[in-house]
Amino acid sequence: MTDGDIVLRPIRLRDQRTWREVNRRNRDWLRPWEATIPPPGPGGPIAHRPTYRQMVRHLRSEAHAGRMLPFVIEYRGRLVGQLTVAGITWGSMCSGHVGYWVDEAVAGRGVMPTAVAMAVDHCFRTVGLHRVEVCIRPENAPSRRVVEKLGFREEGLRPRYLHIDGAWRDHLVFALTADEVPEGLLRRWHRSRQRGAPNAGDTGNVGNPGIPRNTGNAGN
Repeated sequence: MTDGDIVLRPIRLRDQRTWREVNRRNRDWLRPWEATIPPPGPGGPIAHRPTYRQMVRHLRSEAHAGRMLPFVIEYRGRLVGQLTVAGITWGSMCSGHVGYWVDEAVAGRGVMPTAVAMAVDHCFRTVGLHRVEVCIRPENAPSRRVVEKLGFREEGLRPRYLHIDGAWRDHLVFALTADEVPEGLLRRWHRSRQRGAPNAGDTGNVGNPGIPRNTGNAGN
């Protein structure tokens, strides 16, 4: 998927060197919003953060099972972040949730809201989902601006929802359904920018879309 300088494509094993370099360079930028692994409960298994190759293999396995859509974000030909649609559920729900992170060097250029809009349109128009949500820490103002500029509804608070930056953190829930954007979210985003709305702020991270659910977070 492409929109101008921004490309959303499947993550690959050969992205490892670039992905690790961008992630390492943005450690301080990402840390406050990054999923962490909680201490094991009594008798519970000890979980470890996966390697890049383990992460990609897990993402691919979940994608083949129809439960996840793992992407990287490119801007002007270089990898600048990651976006994952995870927790895809069918049946009477037809829903999924989006998580992402972006390189601080390109924050504020509309990269993330454009990538989210492309992913949501793909979910609604190609995959056939009915609902997409994004869960964000209340303190993450730049990320909240992304979903607010895109017109996501705020649905409420999930107390101590995810283990982020070493502790269980509250998250606000934002959502959209397919019938709310019949013209497409990307088209609506472009229209809002043409009317002179300022760029939505990009964020360091909404959770961590690269960590499997059983070791942290797969995409919030």
